[in-house]
Amino acid sequence: MLDFTTIDYLKEGNEKQKRAYNVLIKYQIFEKLKEYFPILAGTIPIEIDTDKSDLDIICEVKDMAGFEKKLKQILPENIDFQITRNNIHGEECVILNGILDEFSIEIFGQNKPAFEQNAYRHMIAEYKILREKGDDFKQKIIELKKEGIKTEPAFGVLLGWENPYEDLLKFRKK
Repeated sequence: MLDFTTIDYLKEGNEKQKRAYNVLIKYQIFEKLKEYFPILAGTIPIEIDTDKSDLDIICEVKDMAGFEKKLKQILPENIDFQITRNNIHGEECVILNGILDEFSIEIFGQNKPAFEQNAYRHMIAEYKILREKGDDFKQKIIELKKEGIKTEPAFGVLLGWENPYEDLLKFRKK
């Protein structure tokens, strides 16, 4: 299995992954966020992205105010971005949304290790399912996403799951 806790695998990936790697390196995003143990999650790492897919970076954050301050410092001044605070399932989080070169980017901070956050856990389950089900299944997921269906519901459609967000968290096959 790929090590998704670094972005090194992107260097050897498809063209979009290579471009994503170059943008993340150019702006030193992971280096600047290293104290928050950032992980790139979402569809680009597991190659089920569409033209609308963004770079989703999840971080472990204990001090929301400090993280918010750090986010304001890591991007160049000419980059437009928004930072919001939110409450998801009773847990406070800070979210940055912006655009770096060709990529929309979302940086998400929550007081939980990144590898325990739902975005990472969903991605790992999706990755395992994709490996098990093969390329035809992968193409069907991409087609559903192009039709406007979000990733987790697309898996739910193909797997017959009623609650794909929860079912992905329960998925443990190797």
